[in-house]
Amino acid sequence: MLPFFTQVSFADLLNESVELSKKVVKGIEKLSQLREEDIEIGLTPKEEVYREDKVVLYHFPPIGKLVLHTPVLIIPGLINRPFMVDLEEKRSLIANLLELGIDIYLIDWGYPTRSDRWLTLDDYINGYFSNCVDVIRKKHGLEKINLLGLCQGGNFSLCYSSIYPANVENLMLMVTPVDFHIPNALINMRAGSTLGSEAIDIDLVVDSFGNIPGDFLNLEFLMLKPHQNGIQKYLDSLEIMGNRDELITFLRMEKWIFDSPDQAGEAYRQFMKDFYQDNKLIKGEVMIGEQRVELEKIRMPVLNIYAEKDHLVPPLSCLALEKYVGSEDYTVRSFPVGHVGIYVSRKVQKDLPSIILNWLKERSS
Repeated sequence: MLPFFTQVSFADLLNESVELSKKVVKGIEKLSQLREEDIEIGLTPKEEVYREDKVVLYHFPPIGKLVLHTPVLIIPGLINRPFMVDLEEKRSLIANLLELGIDIYLIDWGYPTRSDRWLTLDDYINGYFSNCVDVIRKKHGLEKINLLGLCQGGNFSLCYSSIYPANVENLMLMVTPVDFHIPNALINMRAGSTLGSEAIDIDLVVDSFGNIPGDFLNLEFLMLKPHQNGIQKYLDSLEIMGNRDELITFLRMEKWIFDSPDQAGEAYRQFMKDFYQDNKLIKGEVMIGEQRVELEKIRMPVLNIYAEKDHLVPPLSCLALEKYVGSEDYTVRSFPVGHVGIYVSRKVQKDLPSIILNWLKERSS
């Protein structure tokens, strides 16, 4: 006869297997009832106000009375679609800002194709970005607007604000890396740097691929935490299979994560080499076209928002900005979430919009 503890272990294992099977069956039933439109994201009403090549500038019609005269332009990074800030009704930074009376614009970088391989950071920042700002300034009859840069979009915003400070009233950044050589940061291990890790041959990658495939980049990020991102989250998803709303939220997240546009080869080359590998942003050595990016020239008010549990952009990388920026009006806010949580956490969405509104109102002209 088997020992008692062995019998109990077998019984526990059998029960867990049965429960797991039930969850899988429930999940399949729920999934079979869903339609493609059930997991759409970016549903807050918007209108296209400007288009150049594949880049689109959207305006979100205000909800009720505006409380700020100056609109906010949201600038996402290139690697993912911009609608993480509009995931769903109760997890939408855009919708929540609109409800507070803030006028919102959003840049959608689109999906680069082979014809865009030679686009550079100069094209993106001195071209598309700058043109979008000018469209908004002209439409509202303003000299300056507010910027909100997200992750890599924050780097673009720093570059723009350094080169065109007269066009920016207030600069806001979310999970934006500044010092790219923070020790032991996972994202630095991915890119390689002068800190001693073996650097990826960026030139070889770009020359081989042309445009960098979005799936290739997505795999790189997933492999930073392969067990958590590739296995554990799907095991955890079994717990929500019986809850339609939670399942839809999970699928919306997955849809956003795996909707990764390709990267224009030359822009990717410069960003990876100048920012990640050579850390030129804090050295004042980044060149956008013929213009040098010097953070000390950023003297408008700055709001720096970071995620305390961010494994992609370490808090120290964000906080480094204070040492280099020229602004005397510098504010830091943080939330106890990860990189994605800063966009979708219910707690963050409850508090962050009002933080942004109050910060802007205190500095509104």
